[in-house]
Amino acid sequence: MADFIRVERVAKRFGAFQALEGADLHVDEGEFICLIGASGCGKSTLLRIIAGFETATEGYVFVDGQQVTAPGPERGMVFQDYGLFPWLSVRDNIGFGPVARGLPKRQIRETVDRFIEMIGLEKFADNYPHQLSGGMKQRVAIARVLANDARVVLMDEPFGALDAMTRERLQDELLDIWARTKLTVIFVTHAIEEAILLADRVVAMSPGPGRIVSQTPVELARPRDVSSVAFNALRRTLSAQLHR
Repeated sequence: MADFIRVERVAKRFGAFQALEGADLHVDEGEFICLIGASGCGKSTLLRIIAGFETATEGYVFVDGQQVTAPGPERGMVFQDYGLFPWLSVRDNIGFGPVARGLPKRQIRETVDRFIEMIGLEKFADNYPHQLSGGMKQRVAIARVLANDARVVLMDEPFGALDAMTRERLQDELLDIWARTKLTVIFVTHAIEEAILLADRVVAMSPGPGRIVSQTPVELARPRDVSSVAFNALRRTLSAQLHR
C-alpha cells in the first residue's frame, strides 16, 4: 500500500538560516504521528510545509499521491492559540469552511450540529470565543477542521497553553475523536510523555538544522498508563535519543 503522506528530502532555509535538512517521513492513512524535539528543531516548520503554508526550499510533500503546493481543505491545521474568528459564534466558526465551500444550508446545519455534539458544546453553540475557556476554544478549533472535511489534521502544540487537567481531558477527547473518524493526525509536541500517550509512532527531530533522527513505534495498548513500567521504559529510550 502506498504511503498516504510522503515527505521526501525536505529542506527549508530562511535566508542564511537552515531550519530543516533532508527530512523524510512516510505516514499511513489513519495513523497518529507525534513529532518531538527541542524548541527550534523545525517541527512546526515541517508541519507548515505539509499544510502548504510554507514552501520547501528543497524536496517534496505528497498527500494521497498529490503534491502539496498550497493549503487545501483536506489538510486542516490546529494551532496553540486556537485561531478562532472572534466575531463568529461557536456554530459559525465550525461552519465557516462548509459555508465558504458553498454547501447547501441544510447540509451545513447538519454538519455543524454533528460536530458540536461530538465535542460536547451543545450548550455553548451560540457563544463567542471570548465567552469560552481555553479548553472549549481548542475543541471548537478541532471541530472546525473536521467540519471542513479534513482527512489530515496537523496539530502544532495544541494543548501547550492549557492547564494540566484540561490538557489531560482534551488528550482523551482527541483520541476518542480520532478513533471514531479514522483521521490521519500529525501532532507536534515537546513533551515526551504526551507523545507516548497519543501516538502510534513517535518521530524525533534533532536541532539545528532539523533532521529526523528516529522513528519509534508505540506498541502499548490504549488507554495507556503513564505510570506503567513499559511506558516509562519507552520514555527513557526517547529521552536518550533526543539528548544523544
